[in-house]
Amino acid sequence: MRAYELMVLIDPEIDERTVEPTLRKYLDQVIEGGGTVDELDVWGRRRLAYEIQKKDEAVYAVVSFNATPEQSQELDRQLSLNEIVMRTKIIRPEDQKITL
Repeated sequence: MRAYELMVLIDPEIDERTVEPTLRKYLDQVIEGGGTVDELDVWGRRRLAYEIQKKDEAVYAVVSFNATPEQSQELDRQLSLNEIVMRTKIIRPEDQKITL
């Protein structure tokens, strides 16, 4: 299992209260596969730096989770198929160790 962070930009026309339940549906697949979801943080509606799909705002959500590389790829694929998801980005957070 590896640690990942997922940022999702969601269409601003949907109600912000439906963001978390919608994402939970996809994150349950990670849990069923043996992974864990550590944190789901909905930041709310924010202005974009540039337009995406002719929209200048989006609802931001950040998820910290542990999964296999295959599970993270499948999660990204499933989210990209959803019409309300404007953009996704999965990264592996850097270690916080500093060597001198």
